[in-house]
Amino acid sequence: MQTKQEQFWSGEFGKDYTDRNSRKPEEWDQFYLENWGITKIALNEKFYTDLDKEAKILEVGCNTGMQLVGFQRSGFKNIYGIELQHYAAQKAKEFTENINIIQGSGFDIPFKDNYFDLVCTNGVLIHISPDNLPKIMDEMVRCSKRYISCWEYFAPETTTINYRGNSDYLWKADYAQLFLDRFSNLRLVKKEIYPYISQAESGNADCMCLLEKF
Repeated sequence: MQTKQEQFWSGEFGKDYTDRNSRKPEEWDQFYLENWGITKIALNEKFYTDLDKEAKILEVGCNTGMQLVGFQRSGFKNIYGIELQHYAAQKAKEFTENINIIQGSGFDIPFKDNYFDLVCTNGVLIHISPDNLPKIMDEMVRCSKRYISCWEYFAPETTTINYRGNSDYLWKADYAQLFLDRFSNLRLVKKEIYPYISQAESGNADCMCLLEKF
């Protein structure tokens, strides 16, 4: 039984999002520079310096695989993505090479416990209802033997945001802290907040974090 948000993203809205946000690597780099003043490749280097290039990495909600290609460009070799939307999963297989793309839900990740060295999200947790968030967080932690990481829309408290005229489809929060509050076996390795350069007057920001099991 899909959640309201899963149904929403599996439909035409999700398809339009995919078409609107699919970029070539050089366009993707420029998008990050214009919005946050740093590329995701540079962020990978800052956050994942201790991660072996042979490490198994899973991105939950990979869409067409831009972030996965970014990991590949950073030198990582064992890269996996799981994507709910059929259209995006098929596009990801066209846009990527030597990356394992699976269509499925982050609420039921089809891998055994501790299979990955790193499980991450990029702009995915923000689209999951706070009521359902613990379930996907549980799955991410279950599948990782070491690291959890996310890049998400930031606010000190969970806040609902109207998203292109739709309600109940976007929230900003301190997702690093939500992980720490739920899991006593996680510690914070690194956390940085990146304000939107293109929306400086709004005060909006994204946050990237890296958490480790101990």
